[in-house]
Amino acid sequence: MAAPGVANRSGRAPDTQQDFEDLKRLIHGKLVDKLDLSRLGDLEGDTLRREIRLVVEHLCDTENPLLNRSERERLIEEVLDETFGFGPLEILLKEEGVADIMINGPKNIFIEQNGRIKKSNVVFRDNEHLMQILDRIVSKVGRRIDETSPMCDARLPDGSRVNAIIPPLALDGPSLTIRRFGSNPLTLEDLLRFGAFTPEMVMLLEGAMKARLNVLISGGTGSGKTTLLNTLSSFIPNDQRMITIEDAAELQLQQDHVLRLETRPANIEGKGAVTATDLVKNALRMRPDRIIIGECRGPEALDMLQAMNTGHEGSLTTIHANTPRDAVSRLETMISMGGLELPLKALRQQFSAAVDLIIQANRLQGGPRKVTHITEVLNMEQETVIMQDIFLFVQDGIDEDGRCFGHFESTGVRPAFMDRLEAAGVRLPGNLFSARVLGR
Repeated sequence: MAAPGVANRSGRAPDTQQDFEDLKRLIHGKLVDKLDLSRLGDLEGDTLRREIRLVVEHLCDTENPLLNRSERERLIEEVLDETFGFGPLEILLKEEGVADIMINGPKNIFIEQNGRIKKSNVVFRDNEHLMQILDRIVSKVGRRIDETSPMCDARLPDGSRVNAIIPPLALDGPSLTIRRFGSNPLTLEDLLRFGAFTPEMVMLLEGAMKARLNVLISGGTGSGKTTLLNTLSSFIPNDQRMITIEDAAELQLQQDHVLRLETRPANIEGKGAVTATDLVKNALRMRPDRIIIGECRGPEALDMLQAMNTGHEGSLTTIHANTPRDAVSRLETMISMGGLELPLKALRQQFSAAVDLIIQANRLQGGPRKVTHITEVLNMEQETVIMQDIFLFVQDGIDEDGRCFGHFESTGVRPAFMDRLEAAGVRLPGNLFSARVLGR
């Protein structure tokens, strides 16, 4: 891509984007040489950026006074992004509607925007440039990534989740997958407007939170589990103490009394790791009203179930599974990973006693995300966990754009936990659970 209007110091207009990149690198290098860190040390945030911007503007005028206004502004912004932000990533992080950023080496960057995956025009100069930005990301959260530790989970300042893997494991250069979580998280009204669920379903979920039911949010990758958990947490009273446990902190809870814990990988000697299991055990000693695990993915699932069974009602967690029934099997598998040889019946008894409600979130064909099941966990019959669906999403077909469409319906089942809701002062409409298609 040519950069018309950009001229080099000799006055010859460059023919390629590479000339623009060379000029940017030159100005960035001179900026680093000019910075008086002792004078700038007391400046923060926007004030510091404004001060540096003045220096960059002067360098632009000195190195290439023939830049037109738009190219000069673009050059200044990109130099500032290289200095303060995450370089070329900043363009994608500011773009509306981007849910995922997938970097397969410095020249192949894909984004998911409005439910569709497409290739981006944004590129990095080379592997070294991409590694510099990656090091900047992981160092901000106390992580490291190198040949001895070539995989890493981290997060951006806005809460977006980052997974990185580098050579020699990644053959085509450093690879990053960024799950976007904007600084303004989706609200309940947003999800209702997008059709993720209906007002009737929200009434039940709000009552479940206020009555301190234990909730398991199940779903596949990218189905909206974390967004849903954030939304449900908005119904929790502000006077309760919550402890969150995550591998890479991404929950955005709105209450005042929230204590956030994050796991820690082993150091370069292979020591010092702190697992989710360790944090759950420690959290039980910290007087929590509710424990929220961002995602159960290992033996901590058993500790979570025990916490739900021992006075920490109203706790929440998420799990990767495609249906509510699969969620039970996944939990059994994860608990077995811890080496505990508990009988299957005992595990299922723990689950049926601990979990009250399973909310299934799915990402359907074409990108729409829906709550497809709200399912009550009842009890055990012999060795089977008995569950019943309260609300369902039924797919009707695929439209001309390849997007799934359908309708929500109530199954006509009145939940067995209604007595708990009423005891907590939650009053729901008498016809809420009558069998019908919702929204009509």
